[in-house]
Amino acid sequence: MEHLEFIFENIELPKSEMLIAQLNELNFTGFEESENVLKAYIPYQDFSENLFNKIIEIVDVKYSYSVVKQINWNEIWEAGFEPVSLFHPEEKSLFAYIRASFHPAETSALHNLIITPKMSFGTGHHATTFQMMEQMSLLDFSNKIVIDFGTGTGLLSILAEKMGASSIIAIDNDDWSINNAKENILANQCKNIDIIKADTCIETDMKADIILANINLNVILENLDSLKICSKTSTIVLFSGILKQDEKKLIDSLIEKQFNIIQIKNKENWLIVSATV
Repeated sequence: MEHLEFIFENIELPKSEMLIAQLNELNFTGFEESENVLKAYIPYQDFSENLFNKIIEIVDVKYSYSVVKQINWNEIWEAGFEPVSLFHPEEKSLFAYIRASFHPAETSALHNLIITPKMSFGTGHHATTFQMMEQMSLLDFSNKIVIDFGTGTGLLSILAEKMGASSIIAIDNDDWSINNAKENILANQCKNIDIIKADTCIETDMKADIILANINLNVILENLDSLKICSKTSTIVLFSGILKQDEKKLIDSLIEKQFNIIQIKNKENWLIVSATV
């Protein structure tokens, strides 16, 4: 499959993060960040020049692009993939260590997670996923029913099972992400995760105790009613993938849909919002 590779140079982190959020909504399948450089990839047939140009006008960044006939995804992520260490925000102990299969395990970590990201979103490096894991470390997942909406690599589902969740439904609408998540679930020997391909948060036979929605603002807003249908009165919902500039839009929508906001945190211009239904 042919892909388009876009290279944005001399781009500062806040602008890079904003661009990732915008391009993610245009079906870009992968991003590679390095110092002041962002590379973005999209299947050739999925590219809309019109929509892309509208984003570039807003973000105001220069770029170059080329057609790539074959991409060695493993080579791309292996070149820059470093393990992620996440310390418990209260206990200060090493809560989770996210690594590739070629990295040695970290014996001091409570949870060792093996992730082969390829080009799926969710390795723990990005502020959105990191904050989700940090907030998860503060919750009790024992025997809980969990929905992971926008699972990407499956990382959050895998962590939920490691923390004791009895049933996890991992939802994504992208075949590449679903296949990648299946590989990662198998690598971590998880047994309680069911993967479903869907564009929306779907109703299950049992209401979720915890919902993880690490996706993007538009998808979250479109699915607030569905998220409520999947919830009990005590369900905790973690929202991430939202830029700081969109805080008011999200909070106003949550209040309108009668979510109870517990906490709002910010890291590198990205929000995580904890709420109950």
